[in-house]
Amino acid sequence: MLGAQRFDPTLGARVAAEGIRGKFATITAGWQERESEDADLVAHLGGHVVKLELHARAEQVFHDDPGLAGGHRARQDTLRAMQDFYRLRLERALDAERAVREAPGPEAVREEARLDCIQTLRDLDAWHLEQCARVRADFDARYRPFERLAVRRQQAILTRLIEGCEAVAIAGGHIAVLTNRLLMFDLATLIGERTVFAWSGGAMALGERIVLFHERAPQRDGTCEVLDHGLGMVPGVVVFPAPEDRLRLDRPERVGLKAARFEPAQCLAFPANSSVVWRDGRLQEAQGVHALKVDGTCGLPT
Repeated sequence: MLGAQRFDPTLGARVAAEGIRGKFATITAGWQERESEDADLVAHLGGHVVKLELHARAEQVFHDDPGLAGGHRARQDTLRAMQDFYRLRLERALDAERAVREAPGPEAVREEARLDCIQTLRDLDAWHLEQCARVRADFDARYRPFERLAVRRQQAILTRLIEGCEAVAIAGGHIAVLTNRLLMFDLATLIGERTVFAWSGGAMALGERIVLFHERAPQRDGTCEVLDHGLGMVPGVVVFPAPEDRLRLDRPERVGLKAARFEPAQCLAFPANSSVVWRDGRLQEAQGVHALKVDGTCGLPT
C-alpha cells in the first residue's frame, strides 16, 4: 500500500525494492472512461504491463447482457439511497457525540456518555454494512453473475492475461466504481498469491471496509462515513489516503474518534511518500504512515 502517486510517485522505487522484474497487470477502472490514459503509470512500471481494462470490460458485459445491466443499475440505485439515509442518521449521531464531548459536567459522567455515543456510531456503521451485504447477496442470488455467459467470457480473458504477470498494480479514482469492477470479475481470486501494489482508492478497496472522508471540504465540515465492504485482502485496516489534503490530524478529538469508532481495525493515513508492506496477513514494514490512536495522537502502525 502506497501514498498517492499523482504528484510525487514512489511506485517505481517500491517495485525495485521488492525485486519485481516480471510483467504487471494494471487496474485503472476507478478512472472510468479515462482508464486507458495511463502513460505515466506504464512509464513507472518500465512498460512491462498488461492492461486489464476492467471498466471497459464491465461496459461490454452490460452491453451483452441487458438483464444483468438492469439488475446492476437497480442495485446501485438501492445502495445510493441506503447511503443517503445512513448519512442522515450518521450526522445526527456525530452531532450527539460532539455535543456530549463539549458539554460541561463531571468528567467521568461525560466520558461514560461519550463512549456510549461512540458505540452508537459503531452499531450504525455495522448495520449499514450488513444492509449493503444483504443487497449484494440478494443481487447475486437473483442474477447469478458468475454463471452468466457475458461475465464468464470476460473472466476467461482476464485469467489468461493475469497468468503471465508477476504482480498487480491497482490505482485509485472513483472508489465505488473500482470496487464494483473488482468484485464483478472476482479479481481477488484471479490475483491469487501475486504481489499487489495499491494506492489511493486502490488501497482503500483492499481493506475489509471502505470509509469515505473529507474533513477539509470547502462547503462543510466533512463527515466520515462507511461506504461498503472492501475486498478484505488486507484485514484489520481502514485506509485514509492523502491525509494532508483530506484529514484534520491537528484535531485530537477527530483523530481519537475515528480510532475508537473503527477499532480493533487500525486507521492508517497515507501521506505522500508513505508505504506499508503486508505479508501473510501481517504488517512487515511501514514508512511515513500515520496510525490514528484513541488518545488523539498519531503513531506507528502495529
